[in-house]
Amino acid sequence: MRNLFLFFFLSFFTLLSFGQTLKRIDAPKGGGITKEQKQQQKNDSTFFGNDREITVELDGKTHYKDYKIITFSRDTLIIDTTLTMKKDYKFNYLRKDVFELMPFQNQGQTYNRLGYDFTDASFIPKMGMSAKHYNFKEIEDIKYYQVPTPTSELMWRSGMQQGQAVDAFVTMNKSPQFNFSFAFNGLRSLGRYRESLSSHGNFRMTMSYNTKNERYYIRGHLASHKIKNEENGGLTPQSIELFESGDGDYTDRGRLDVNFSDAENILRGKRYHIEHDYKFFKVKDSVSEPTNLKIGHVFSYETKHYEYTQTANALLGDAYDTQINDDTGLRTMSNTVFLDIDSPFVLGNLRAKTNYYSYNHYFNGQVNLTNETIDPLIKGNALSLGADWNAKVKNFSLSADVSTIVTGTIKGNSLVAAATYQTDSVFSVTAKLTNISKMPDFNYIHFQSDYVDYNWQNTDFNNEKISSLGLEFKSDKWVDASASITRIENYTYFDSISKPQQANKTVSYLKVKVHKALTFKKFTLDNTMMYQNIASGADYLRVPEFVTRNTLYYRNHLFKNKPLLLETGITFKYFSEYKMNAYDPLLSEFYLQDANYGGFPMFDFFVNAQVRRTRFFFKLENITSSFTGRNYYSAPLNPYRDFTVRFGLVWNFFI
Repeated sequence: MRNLFLFFFLSFFTLLSFGQTLKRIDAPKGGGITKEQKQQQKNDSTFFGNDREITVELDGKTHYKDYKIITFSRDTLIIDTTLTMKKDYKFNYLRKDVFELMPFQNQGQTYNRLGYDFTDASFIPKMGMSAKHYNFKEIEDIKYYQVPTPTSELMWRSGMQQGQAVDAFVTMNKSPQFNFSFAFNGLRSLGRYRESLSSHGNFRMTMSYNTKNERYYIRGHLASHKIKNEENGGLTPQSIELFESGDGDYTDRGRLDVNFSDAENILRGKRYHIEHDYKFFKVKDSVSEPTNLKIGHVFSYETKHYEYTQTANALLGDAYDTQINDDTGLRTMSNTVFLDIDSPFVLGNLRAKTNYYSYNHYFNGQVNLTNETIDPLIKGNALSLGADWNAKVKNFSLSADVSTIVTGTIKGNSLVAAATYQTDSVFSVTAKLTNISKMPDFNYIHFQSDYVDYNWQNTDFNNEKISSLGLEFKSDKWVDASASITRIENYTYFDSISKPQQANKTVSYLKVKVHKALTFKKFTLDNTMMYQNIASGADYLRVPEFVTRNTLYYRNHLFKNKPLLLETGITFKYFSEYKMNAYDPLLSEFYLQDANYGGFPMFDFFVNAQVRRTRFFFKLENITSSFTGRNYYSAPLNPYRDFTVRFGLVWNFFI
């Protein structure tokens, strides 16, 4: 069914792409083409060098800057079809730089954390099952578009053993005011070890519209996810010995025994989101600039459903039944109404807002333990009030956002303030303050399972209190650097037996990150380094002290008229030993353990190339694995991937 859907989606995708006005160019008698035709071919992504070619006719006023991406915060980006090292770092299933993450052996599996970012936390609790959410597109991850012609992109990448990953989207403007887009992200990858199949799919659809007088604006999206993984529970003790010994009889990793033979977890999710606003009048004041008033509304409804199935296994303790069928759901609804004032009297934009949030966290039924009862559901609501302010004063950009829950079944508040100083092109400096009080995620508070030890209802847990101060310096000429100090009270975690706990000590976390690229002629050394220190609370929050990634590569245009751009080199990544968290597939969470992991090198050799608007990626991953020792792990019991050949492409075949 999935393959049939993908076939029709890509067919529709292609037909839409070729729906633009095309002009066939015929070569004149005697051969050759005119200067004007040559210029058309240079700008044509469908030109392949024959005498008769299809060329897109564009208005002379159309410019590459007209192809825009609109983010959740309504910042505008340009669709980028160039080849850079940043594109290499993002050429993965997440389409993100995973410097602070340690991937498991199969793509589509989870990631272990090498670093944390607490500056963008929300005071609204999440479902939990954080290990399943790396490829879950949240509201902030959805992008909207504004394009003068139909635009598309296809990403394809080979799987680890069998299968592949694809990420495709198409967007177009029916008129300058109305845009819509469709996107599909799919993965099926077998993996080298037993019972490690990944099978994912998510579909996104967006629309945006504004009236010609720009008074009314509306945008929204629909997102649907299915993230399914077989879970093998890691290698058995005997298999660990065989793996680390480098026994040649077991280089076929499918011969190694694993702890679980039929475990599987699935996260399904659907979301309907819409936001609209209306500028209902303008007031001319004594200042030359007018005061704009705008009223708006944001609505979001989301359902998430998590399942874990397995034949009962003694490694997870006693069970109520021989067949485990855990089922967790969360339904949330959020309604926000706001009033914007854009005026020189407030030095920018001031928004007053109120939000009504409701939730329903539920299971299959009620569980009666010896001394407590786990309710089949908990539900409630929260009404919050807040304001945010954005202003620009000369070279300074200032912002502040404050919200607090005034009534409801949960408590929480947040304050986020930032100030940025930016010169014309040399550098920018940003200082950011975050102060948040929030309820722990729902799976810390309320959980049910057919396994006896995985049942709890922690109504006595306190709010986590997160305070963070960050400083960021950006400069293409000098260096990119950031530093943050975070203090967390009541830090919530899973202990060594996967039970939720709250720290009785304040966690203090320092993080410093630096990036600098050094170029000499055609060669570049790209360096990213991160230092971390847990001054207090290291028993609860654990990170490596040092993480580095260094890439030495050669970059040059090849052949006559420079039709091909080549980047080739080696990437080295390393993180120091630390008490790496272990993975619990039933909870889809990581928990504490006390053995040291890390301290091993990872070398990847790559060859990347660009021909017109197509980028090709070829990579040999962990090329030194056969002679640096078999001590490379993504988590305890879960080895990192062996030497692997990967390849794929990103193709903007219509833009």
